[in-house]
Amino acid sequence: MTERPLATTGEASTTSRTPWTQRPGWMSQHLGTAIIGGVLGYLFGHWLGNAISSNYAYIVNSGQNATADALALIFGVVGWLLGIGALNYPLAKLAGRQPEKEVELDHWSKYFRYSTNHKTVGLQYVVGVLLFMFTGGLLAMAIRTELLNPTTHYFSADTYIKIVSEHGTIMMMMATSIVVGPLGNYLVPLMIGSRRMAFPRIEAFSFWIFVAGYMVIFSALPYGGFPTGWTGYAPLQTQAGPGMVSYLFGFAVIGMGMMAAGFNIAVTIINYRAPGMTWSRLPIFVWSILATAALLTLATPTLFAAGLFGLLDKTAQTAFYVTEHGGSSYLWENLFWFFGHPEVYIMALPGFGIVGEILPVFTRKPLFAYKVGAAGMIGVSLLSFFVWQHHLFQSGINPDMRPLFMLTTELISIPTGFIYLVGMGTLYKAKIRFEIPMLFAMALYFNFLIGGVTGVFLSDVPVNVTVHGGFFVLSHFHYTIMGGLLFAFMAGLYYWLPKMTGRMMNKKIGLWHFWTMFIFFNLTFFPMFIIGLLGQPRRVFTYAKNLQGLNDFSSVSAFLLGFSFLIFFFNLVWSLYINPQKAPANPWESLGLEWQTANPVPPYNFERIPVILTDPYHYSEASAPAVADLGGGDELIPAVSSHDGSGVA
Repeated sequence: MTERPLATTGEASTTSRTPWTQRPGWMSQHLGTAIIGGVLGYLFGHWLGNAISSNYAYIVNSGQNATADALALIFGVVGWLLGIGALNYPLAKLAGRQPEKEVELDHWSKYFRYSTNHKTVGLQYVVGVLLFMFTGGLLAMAIRTELLNPTTHYFSADTYIKIVSEHGTIMMMMATSIVVGPLGNYLVPLMIGSRRMAFPRIEAFSFWIFVAGYMVIFSALPYGGFPTGWTGYAPLQTQAGPGMVSYLFGFAVIGMGMMAAGFNIAVTIINYRAPGMTWSRLPIFVWSILATAALLTLATPTLFAAGLFGLLDKTAQTAFYVTEHGGSSYLWENLFWFFGHPEVYIMALPGFGIVGEILPVFTRKPLFAYKVGAAGMIGVSLLSFFVWQHHLFQSGINPDMRPLFMLTTELISIPTGFIYLVGMGTLYKAKIRFEIPMLFAMALYFNFLIGGVTGVFLSDVPVNVTVHGGFFVLSHFHYTIMGGLLFAFMAGLYYWLPKMTGRMMNKKIGLWHFWTMFIFFNLTFFPMFIIGLLGQPRRVFTYAKNLQGLNDFSSVSAFLLGFSFLIFFFNLVWSLYINPQKAPANPWESLGLEWQTANPVPPYNFERIPVILTDPYHYSEASAPAVADLGGGDELIPAVSSHDGSGVA
């Protein structure tokens, strides 16, 4: 046994006793100090904004001080980051001092601190996105409650549109990080044979500013909300109240986190792969995360700029989006959707990466056409930048542009189809083990097929013009994103939580969760295709009386869909705390490199950097070489599992 190497930046050894100055205590920085810093920063920013703008008559007379609101949120986020310790290192460097070395505490409180360990950050993201998804889901329940009756209303029209707007914005911003945040940060270093992320402090920053962005967007509710839907279209944007400031700044804050996460993950994959981890041996999940990281890094700056322009319109009286003063509402639409359509694939590609890892394990077959799948992901990420104006077919832009964007939208279905067929080829004649992760993975293909086929219709201009702004589009969108991404995320959690927590999820409760979620998801959203074709518009709290039956059916199914998530949360609590069952080191008999480390994963991931010998999908090839060498040739990961390797029925 060789001596354990010294910790690199952002890592800490657990073999030495933690100094008392670095143990949990009231003087250390944690979630509590972050909240205090955020509150103090908010109060200071509001005072400063009022002081700056007190001499401007247009602000005093309007009764709305957007400058104070914006500065309050800006300083609130800065105070939050100061309180959690995110700025300690750069501030110490600016002051000419040597920053103190971060030490990872071997204590539960590390999850409430600014950790530079990628595994801790991954688990922080798991809890964060689940909580955000829960709050967004509660707003969805409120929407379906209102739509139970076309004439009896629980909310006013103004309140209803603000609930719809908040639900859509929270869900979309949460969804952009739902896989890259938890699973990307936790698993990518393990899958490529690295001991850490390239920039551990940037990784931690991406999580804590993600939390700050969520709180900023949610702060729109006490400000009175915003009536624009999640897309924030001008001129509604420029006419909206103070809640619009939260929307615009929230997008900018989360955009910073997305750019940081994408850049960090891309650098890690490109530069920190273990010896032998060539591009042709990269796990398909890592390919999906790399393609997503490219989209995060290249598309998100457009969103950041769009939000900044909107803030300047609200606070400094510029006119980027104000038509009366020489601006253009089309500018916002183009900037927003130039980010917004790549965002769809920011959510879809990691989902296909997850199921691409799961299918070979539970079919005991190599991943079919692996290189075609990887090429498809790169093709999707490239073409996604050329389709954004299909969202503007009804906006009044030059109709001569429609054929071009109809063509590019239909072309993107080709690499998407390649990715889909990789899964179908892997399932062909497979001897399938129907474990919980595999059930969720197969559900993704069922749901995404419906979403993809309806998407082809929507790319056609005549159909798009007919159903635009209706429930048909809403149903397509939920089938594509929720039916794809969310089912894939659940598959990934059930598959990798034994590695992340050392505990097995309860299978019986998991079956209840899967079947209730799958059945009631389809019963909720499939009727919306019919509702949309019959003419019901989105974001309107009343509708024709003859559509009440379908709406009631969809609402009741939505309530039961929400109940399925309560089953999942109960399974988490039951499996992790009430009746924990220790997970085997490799419960699924996977050849993936992440499963070859100890359970729980040691601080350094690998005692020695592994040497990769082949890709991890040789389940049915009896003569295949070993997957990796973990220790100078004496610890080989076999390419064929002890499970039946025939792989065919």
